[in-house]
Amino acid sequence: MVSYIRRILRNIWLFLANLPMERKLIVVFVFLVSIPITYVSYLTSRSMVNSVLVNATEGASQMTSNASDTIDRYVADLKRYTALPLYNMDVQFYLEQKITDWDKNTKLNMFLSYLHHTKEEILAVYLVDRYGTVFHNRDPSINQLFPEEQQTEWKSLTEAAGVAPVIQGRHTIRVNSGEQRDVFSILRTVNSVNTLKKIGIIAFDVDINLFKGIIDPVNAVTQGNTLIVDNKGDLIYDGAVHGEQADKKLSLNTQQLLKKATQPEGHFQMDLEGQSFLVVYTISKQTGWTTLVAIPQDRILSPVQKNRNTLLFTTLIIVAFALFVATVISHALTKPLKSMVRLMKQVQHGNLDVWLHPKYNDEIGMLGSHFNRMIIRVKDLLQEVSVTEKRKQKADMRALQNQINPHFIYNTLESIRMLAESNDDPRVAKLTYLLGLQMRYSITRSDETVTVKHELEHVKNYFHLLQIRFPDKFKLEIEVPEVFLSLPIIKLVFQPIVENAVFHGLDQKEGPGTLMISAKFEGSHAVFCVEDNGVGMDENTLISLNNSLMDGATGEKFGIGLRNVNERIRLHYGSAFGLRVESELGIGTRVILRIEDPSTKASEE
Repeated sequence: MVSYIRRILRNIWLFLANLPMERKLIVVFVFLVSIPITYVSYLTSRSMVNSVLVNATEGASQMTSNASDTIDRYVADLKRYTALPLYNMDVQFYLEQKITDWDKNTKLNMFLSYLHHTKEEILAVYLVDRYGTVFHNRDPSINQLFPEEQQTEWKSLTEAAGVAPVIQGRHTIRVNSGEQRDVFSILRTVNSVNTLKKIGIIAFDVDINLFKGIIDPVNAVTQGNTLIVDNKGDLIYDGAVHGEQADKKLSLNTQQLLKKATQPEGHFQMDLEGQSFLVVYTISKQTGWTTLVAIPQDRILSPVQKNRNTLLFTTLIIVAFALFVATVISHALTKPLKSMVRLMKQVQHGNLDVWLHPKYNDEIGMLGSHFNRMIIRVKDLLQEVSVTEKRKQKADMRALQNQINPHFIYNTLESIRMLAESNDDPRVAKLTYLLGLQMRYSITRSDETVTVKHELEHVKNYFHLLQIRFPDKFKLEIEVPEVFLSLPIIKLVFQPIVENAVFHGLDQKEGPGTLMISAKFEGSHAVFCVEDNGVGMDENTLISLNNSLMDGATGEKFGIGLRNVNERIRLHYGSAFGLRVESELGIGTRVILRIEDPSTKASEE
């Protein structure tokens, strides 16, 4: 597991490390801004929720405690009223009297009327004498009571309670024949103050709507639903039902609510049917009843949710602004680096005419300055290499001339000897004259620049020598426009190419052959073509020849002349210039020579 997590973290790090610098800065900026803001927003939202819940809990606790105290005081008053028969000697006397006469009815009714009017919520007050006769005083809205239906329950409760008052929870009594009322009752056994024997029972039936005036303010303030539940889990009063609120899920789960109410007072959170409630409760020491208020959390947190949405929207705006600022700053910081990378790519492709213009004196500016110094140094080094190469090429040329000139002189003299042996001919004088011109042109310094016209005249002289040696074997055609004749060109360029074409192409051809020199412009380049209709060469030989010319390392099998010309052209004009050969076996060969037009270069500069 640990290795898996490490692998994931490593992959994430590699992904971030491989991002462009601009994106890295954006990620860092957004991370540094969004994480703290998001965390602070979360803490603020959480603090607001907790604060609202705490305030709601404290308010509801105070309200339930006050409601429970009010109920306790009311019940305590009723319990004290149940003790009044002990202090009334007339009541004591008549409860033990078996016969019910007018005096007994009058005295007991007067006493019950007094008790009934002590609390306006009391629906009825009952006195049961020693012989089971029930006397009562009822609310004016009630025409008829049926106390005999309750006597059994009264007897059972009072006997279990002894001499202490007892509370009978919510129950229904029948009044006016078909009408029913919900009440709770306070009962006590009435004992004789003389004999301490049981002589009767006193009972109060209290309208359950008593709790409405106590509970409604609690519901109005807390926006919840208040329940009063006895210690058995039976519902005494449901504020939702009496308040005409359609939320009965709480009254159906009183046992579940009581299980969580383990302390004399407190609060807890509970989910019922997919809805969350904050429940605050108080258990009465007087009655044992639990007064609890259940508040839906969405009502409590509704203002908080609005504030949270506003906070979330503000956070998103801040993060978006941070992203925008991060993008702008990252672009500004990485723009010089991008420019430097772009210039480095140009340098990589051989363009050293680049220059970086740093705007600031920071590390990137210092890097740009060092980059410029490096380019200057590279140019100096290349210049030194070029000078060294030129010196080396000159040395090679001198050695080559030492190889070519003796060989050429030897061949020419051999031709003169053969003609002299055959007959005395005036052509010998011409041959000797042409030979002198060739030697004079060749012996001069090879690095001098001449015109194309001079080069072509040297080729013509060379070709005249060939025609004397090989009569009617070769034909030379020069189709070079006048505009090319004045162009400067290095010496001994065309003659080695013509010589190579004669001895490798035309000499091996049966019958006469033709050699043509032409010229044309291609943009800023002057292109010369030396073409023969000799034997040509196969494709593999042609490919090998062009590759060796491109690499600057032509082998001996292709002749010293082509190698020398190609290397001198590339050295003088640059690596983009030189020779290229086109050929077809049995058809002929074309050597294309490309040089730079000096007039075009001067106009560009």
